Amino acid sequence: MNQAFFFEKFEILADSPNGVQKLRELILQLAVMGKLVPQDLSDEPASIFDNETNEKNEQLSINKKTRKSQKISKEEIPYKLPDTWKWMRLSDISHDWGQKKPDVKFTYIDVTSINKELGLISEDLKVLNPEDAPSRARKIVKKGTVIYSTVRPYLLNVAIVDTDYDPEPIISTAFAILHPYSGILNKYLYYYLRSKPFISYVESEMTGMAYPAINDTKLYKGLIPLPPLAEQKRIVSKVDELMTLCDKLEARRQKKQKLQSKLNSTALDRMLSAENQKEFEQNWQLICENFDLLYDNSESVEKLKKAILQLAVQGKLVEQNPEDEPASVLIEKIESKKKQLVKQGKIKKVSPMRQVSENEFPFELPNNWNWSYLGDILLKLTDGTHHSPTNESSGDFKYITAKNIKTEGIDLTNITYVTSEIHEQIYSRCNPEYGDILYIKDGATTGITVINDLEEPFSMLSSVALMKLPSEIDNKYLLYMLRSPYFYSSMRDDMSGIAITRVTLKKLDNALVPIAPFTEQKRIVEKVDSLTSLCNQLEEKIEDNQKNDETLMDAFLIEAVREFK
Repeated sequence: MNQAFFFEKFEILADSPNGVQKLRELILQLAVMGKLVPQDLSDEPASIFDNETNEKNEQLSINKKTRKSQKISKEEIPYKLPDTWKWMRLSDISHDWGQKKPDVKFTYIDVTSINKELGLISEDLKVLNPEDAPSRARKIVKKGTVIYSTVRPYLLNVAIVDTDYDPEPIISTAFAILHPYSGILNKYLYYYLRSKPFISYVESEMTGMAYPAINDTKLYKGLIPLPPLAEQKRIVSKVDELMTLCDKLEARRQKKQKLQSKLNSTALDRMLSAENQKEFEQNWQLICENFDLLYDNSESVEKLKKAILQLAVQGKLVEQNPEDEPASVLIEKIESKKKQLVKQGKIKKVSPMRQVSENEFPFELPNNWNWSYLGDILLKLTDGTHHSPTNESSGDFKYITAKNIKTEGIDLTNITYVTSEIHEQIYSRCNPEYGDILYIKDGATTGITVINDLEEPFSMLSSVALMKLPSEIDNKYLLYMLRSPYFYSSMRDDMSGIAITRVTLKKLDNALVPIAPFTEQKRIVEKVDSLTSLCNQLEEKIEDNQKNDETLMDAFLIEAVREFK
């Protein structure tokens, strides 16, 4: 692969998944392998820069911290360099300025002061008095020094001190200090420290569990491929040029993404504002005809799924049929059934159905729909035990908590169990059965809703609410309603609690839900299932395309590193 071909395809490559980031990595890797700019045989070779030069000896006599040099073995050399280059240790091409405990006011630079992406030191640095100095504020730097964070969370927090600070700066001991000797460009050193070869070396030498880090001794022992000074300048110039181009390509990508998101939102808004099912079908067809333009990532497809559910609960997803038995009759049947079950002793005494006034309506519904309180259309609304029982990895009955409730269903991974005695106490009040609705009402995952697909009895914790439905309400219809943006946002607004936020049973009981005629509920479920299936297929296609693009990009990068000339 020649350079002309690479630069010709540069902008195309940037459009692949994570393309710009991968191009940045490739640019640096090619740069430090001597493949980014052509060599010039008239350049003074890097071999003149070694431990024995008079220039370095002269510099070592200055009051600064020097490091013991170590010979480089053939086994340490990771790849072949151009003839005019030379492998050196970082300790041989740089020095530090020692340490001191602050005794006057100083400008403090900590690892968090570095912009990781831009490699710049914050302009908003603290000036501290000696008595306020953190214990790690010890290392001395000067203008031109390269600083390198040696702790993993801040591994790419690398920067050049390019300002004459007043008062003088002192930096954290979490940095390694590399002040390059004459003949070494600090910007070339900076780029090398951010390159994949050096990152791989650091990762191989890091120790520690919570905060893996590389100590200064190991870091300074690291190798650096050193080009002639003239070539260092050409490399830095070319890398600067290409990084600027990457910035422009990333800005273009973000602008394109923003425009795509705006088009997506406009298309969804038109669909959500459809006055009737015919208008919805027209807007849906428009989306279908422009899938490739509107949907090239999973996030946008997820928005489409939510829009479908919102349309479903607004009565805009399927056509109304005047012949359908209206929801008002359905609600009367539910009330009658609940009274009968109370007489039979199967459920507790219930209050009369509450009337919803027009000024409470969240939005307008079709004529044969009704607003109702959630508690009124359920046979039972409760939650699991409020006392965390002893539970083990084995036992008599499964013990379900919020961590087991996933969008896809009940997840039995790492399930725990309770004894029969404990289960009977919990189950006497909260008895989930096959087909019931389970709703997470406590914590960060509040709002996740599933239909119980376990045929066996089990116990539950209070973080999960149980909803039992009469036959007049399709459980999948209610599932989709509870998952809709309308219901999700109405429940999560003003959640109570401090340590753990939660939706109370009272709030669920008083929640307003749109009820469709039973036959329309069935049509809605069928339509949602159909459209969701299309969305899932689209997501699979997007995922496959992204994987293919990433595979091709990775293959290209490997080929570029191997064959770039």
